[in-house]
Amino acid sequence: MTTSALRRQVKNIVHNYSEAEIKVREATSNDPWGPPSSLMSEIADLTFNTVAFAEVMGMLWRRLNDSGKNWRHVYKALTLLDYLLKTGSERVAHQCRENVFTIQTLKDFQYIDRDGKDQGVNVREKVRQVMALLTDEERLRQERTNALKTKERMALEGMAIGSGQLGFSRRHGEDYSRSRGSPSSYNCE
Repeated sequence: MTTSALRRQVKNIVHNYSEAEIKVREATSNDPWGPPSSLMSEIADLTFNTVAFAEVMGMLWRRLNDSGKNWRHVYKALTLLDYLLKTGSERVAHQCRENVFTIQTLKDFQYIDRDGKDQGVNVREKVRQVMALLTDEERLRQERTNALKTKERMALEGMAIGSGQLGFSRRHGEDYSRSRGSPSSYNCE
C-alpha cells in the first residue's frame, strides 16, 4: 500500500466519510494515474440512489474547488464528472447546470509544477470537454445513449464469459439484447 493510500484511509476514518465519498476520494486522488473505469462505474451506479447521489456530488464539488499542487484532484474530478454525465443519473447534468459557474471558473485554472510544466492545461482542456457536453443537450443525450449501449454490451459479454458462451455467440452472430433500464440494474456476478 502506498503512503498516499494509507494517508487517504486515515483521513476517511477521521472524517467519517461514507462509502460513496470514499469512492470519489479514491477516484480523484493525487496518485499519478487515472481513475479506474470499474470504480467510476460503481460511482455512476451510486448516483441513482438519492442519498449516495448527494454524497458523490458533494465530494465531487469539494474536489473541483481544490487548487495548486492538488491539480490532479481537479483533473480527476472533471474526468469523473464527464463519466457521470454520460453514465450516471440525469440529476448529475441537472446539478452541473445549476452550478455551471463552478465548472466555468476552472477554464482559467493555472498550475506550473516544479519542473516548469503547465499542468493546468490538462484541467482547462477537460473543462472545455465537460462544458461542451453541458451546453449541447443533443450531444449529451447521444453520449448517454452510446454509454448505455456500451455498458449493456460489456455486462452481456461479462455474463457470456462467465457462462462460457462468448465464443459461441460471436461465432454464430447471435444478438444479445436487453431491455433498457438504469445502469444501476446491471449486477454481474
